[in-house]
Amino acid sequence: MYFIYIIQGKNDQLYKGITTNLTNRIQDHNAGRTRSTKAGRPWKLIYFEKIKGYSNARLREKYLKSAAGRRWIEKNIHLWVPRPID
Repeated sequence: MYFIYIIQGKNDQLYKGITTNLTNRIQDHNAGRTRSTKAGRPWKLIYFEKIKGYSNARLREKYLKSAAGRRWIEKNIHLWVPRPID
């Protein structure tokens, strides 16, 4: 079983990734053990999917990183991350 996940950093930046152990991977991001996310700490998990098989998971990750995937995230992010009311 693989997890595709999206985390959000302190400046609202998003990172999409794939892992077999979601808890440990989020801890790695927040501990600074991942070069690409070290500067954006703290990170919070905002979305994940469970997917069977590495090939299927990799395809989904590639989609989420594509222009179409970024549009899908932008369209749906309000469902995952509540925004404060001004």
